[in-house]
Amino acid sequence: MRIGFLGLGGMGLPMALNLVRAGHEVSAWNRTSSRADAVRAAGGQVAGTAADAAEGAELVLTMLADDAAVSAVVFGDEATEGFLRALPRGAVHACTSTISVALSRRLAQAHAKHDQGYVAAPVFGRPQAAEAGQLTVVAAGAPAARARCREALEALGQTVHELGDDAPAANVVKLAGNFLIAGMMEALAEAFALGRKSGVDAAKLLEILNGGLVRSPLYQSYGTMMAQERFEPAGFKLSLGLKDMRLALAAADAAAVPMPLASLVHDHLLSGAARGWGDRDWTAMSRILSEAAGL
Repeated sequence: MRIGFLGLGGMGLPMALNLVRAGHEVSAWNRTSSRADAVRAAGGQVAGTAADAAEGAELVLTMLADDAAVSAVVFGDEATEGFLRALPRGAVHACTSTISVALSRRLAQAHAKHDQGYVAAPVFGRPQAAEAGQLTVVAAGAPAARARCREALEALGQTVHELGDDAPAANVVKLAGNFLIAGMMEALAEAFALGRKSGVDAAKLLEILNGGLVRSPLYQSYGTMMAQERFEPAGFKLSLGLKDMRLALAAADAAAVPMPLASLVHDHLLSGAARGWGDRDWTAMSRILSEAAGL
């Protein structure tokens, strides 16, 4: 399949490489062009612009940081030529980024006007999972568009969950999932603060609780990073976690759903960003709870 891949950050680059290894004809683009060198070395092609990557493609995948980046690459801005008009009729755009429900709906409408398919296909997993092709993908959109990109999505993830015809539903699931992880971190950070203030080692506390009470790989992986205060290098930046909580709260507001825990997590992440911790892993939120406890 001829695939344009846009966005070669910590997640996007290994995803693009996995598509090349799966035998797809990949044309990759990134604002920082040197990031595409690895794709070329693996046998892929490098496009000069996002529009060039979409020219003649059957499928375009985007993995970009936020709404602004996705909007610029699709619709264009002062610095970027958007690919919307370059993508052939009948081709599909699968957006794997974590974006707002509102932007996802706008993308679906814009692609429909250009006789193109659109699939919201956000992914769960950190860069290590992307490298191993073990992401979890949630895909929603018209059946024909989902079928068109299924093979490519299977090259990226160990599981592809198809959610139905309404593309923004996949974005709701992604935001709900990231909120759930953030809520887990909030609870674990508070438990660690209580333990540490009471003279209990955080690693031992995690061993006891996750050994019998919880038994969760998420508690184990995130909890170990929090117990060791291993916040760099970031697998998922605190600034991106803050963005996701803003998107979750916006979706909740639009649906008239109170999410008080999401508001609390948002404020703790905002506090971390205000301290200049935006580039640290979002597990650094636990340090905020420790500082609040006088640790």
